[in-house]
Amino acid sequence: MQIERVNPSDLVVKSLPDGSRIIVNSNNETVFAMNATAGAAWDACADSATLANVTERMQHSFDPNVTEELAEAAVVQLQEKKLVKISGELPKATRREVLAGLSAVALPLVVSLTVGEQKAHALDARSNNSFGGRPTASVPKHQRLGN
Repeated sequence: MQIERVNPSDLVVKSLPDGSRIIVNSNNETVFAMNATAGAAWDACADSATLANVTERMQHSFDPNVTEELAEAAVVQLQEKKLVKISGELPKATRREVLAGLSAVALPLVVSLTVGEQKAHALDARSNNSFGGRPTASVPKHQRLGN
């Protein structure tokens, strides 16, 4: 089984000081945000690797407590977001195995939004606030949506 990144030339990666990553796919205008655990897995997949290689690289660069089950959970999330591809079968770790191996390491998290979804959320946030959906006072009336 081999794990490798998908279309790395289409991706712009920004590493943040806490180990998290922001990745923008310029091809489909999707933005991915990943926590430090998923970021370590992403880094570990820089070259074609096996799950054992990814685990070892994450232990070396991120946290020695990373288990193979945790590395697998991170790789699966990266695969679901189409950031890596896996040839062959991954062993199936149970949620209990992943959680048992955590110690002080956070579960991997990868979220994504397209640029269009981000714009829609920004417009909605700009035109409504959390107090009954009225326009916020900081937006001049002539700039509010629907006016």
